[in-house]
Amino acid sequence: MSGHSKWATIKRKKGAKDAARGKVFTRFIREITIAARMGGGDPGGNPRLRTAIAAAKGANMPNDNIDRAIKKGTGELEGTTIEEIIYEGYGPMGVAILVEVATDNRNRTASEIRHLFTKFGGNLGAVGSVVWMFDEKGVIGVDRKGVTEEQVLEAALEAGAEDVDTEPEDRFRVITAPDALHSVSGALERQKLQIIEATHDRIPKTTKMLSENEAERFLKFYELIEEQDDVQRVFANFEIPDAVMEKLGS
Repeated sequence: MSGHSKWATIKRKKGAKDAARGKVFTRFIREITIAARMGGGDPGGNPRLRTAIAAAKGANMPNDNIDRAIKKGTGELEGTTIEEIIYEGYGPMGVAILVEVATDNRNRTASEIRHLFTKFGGNLGAVGSVVWMFDEKGVIGVDRKGVTEEQVLEAALEAGAEDVDTEPEDRFRVITAPDALHSVSGALERQKLQIIEATHDRIPKTTKMLSENEAERFLKFYELIEEQDDVQRVFANFEIPDAVMEKLGS
């Protein structure tokens, strides 16, 4: 099992703590606001907004919060201008990192991200220096309850998906081309499959294996990056042996 996938599973278990602090809600609000600004406030005609709303509701965000975020995006309510930026670079042990942020202060965010990279012996790179090491894919999480792998695989391939990943404990991960995410997700819903998430992911083409000591240091850096207020998502090409990942996640 890929250490990166295992870490993603552990992060989901930690998600309740983030939600309790309101950090998850902040990320969803920014994503909804940006999606509404770029594609309009009607989720029926805006797949990105529809996906963001579904994810927010899955985290039990109140409808009032969602509505306000949409209205800020469409300009019906006053709000600060939020822009999306991707930072690229190498973290501890030379692991390639992509950091997606949504910020209302580019200079502040750049300073915070650069400080953490430098603190842990990494460095930020120029645009395009790391992104080529990742394939962008659509990822749809399908609840495992009441369905078999064969049922999900058949429905997914019929809908135009590329593959089904069976690693996570609570879901099947249906992999699609980036532009097929919403059409495949809709097709699976029509097949009465329970969709947990539908999002774009960046999957590393190659991974760097870390020892236990290296993993401890790298994951500390990784978590600190993720905890920055403006950070939406972080992608990295690390891999950690199962035994080490289980020990670190216990």
